[in-house]
Amino acid sequence: MTDLAHPIPAVLCVCLRGPEVLLVRRANPPDAGLWGFPGGKIDAGETMALAAQRELAEETGLTALSAGPVLGASDVLDRDAEGALRHHYVLLAVLCTLPADAPPPQAADDALEAAWVPLAEIDHRPCSAGVAELANLARTSHGG
Repeated sequence: MTDLAHPIPAVLCVCLRGPEVLLVRRANPPDAGLWGFPGGKIDAGETMALAAQRELAEETGLTALSAGPVLGASDVLDRDAEGALRHHYVLLAVLCTLPADAPPPQAADDALEAAWVPLAEIDHRPCSAGVAELANLARTSHGG
């Protein structure tokens, strides 16, 4: 049984490379089959930055040089077909910096695919809510 006493804190890893953003296609609910940012739950005792670096490595094989600042936060309410709440996530979008010579991403853990996606093509992919807006926010506010 899911503990709904508290929201679950999680990170999204927002990585930019010129006019591209790093996305993964999710294997598991919520948002299975949709493209979104690498990320996942923050473990007890783990900072947001460490969680972002760990999740990025687990899902893409890439190592961030740094993780931060936080670009924003949002609530995700995951409901079943009858509308009952299954999970309440609080997602913290963390800007992650990769080395210029980073290798191509390799999908792993709960990611089916990982790819650098041109910002202009995000609207042509089935994406989780807010992906295009967050990618554009990162680019305009942090010079990606």
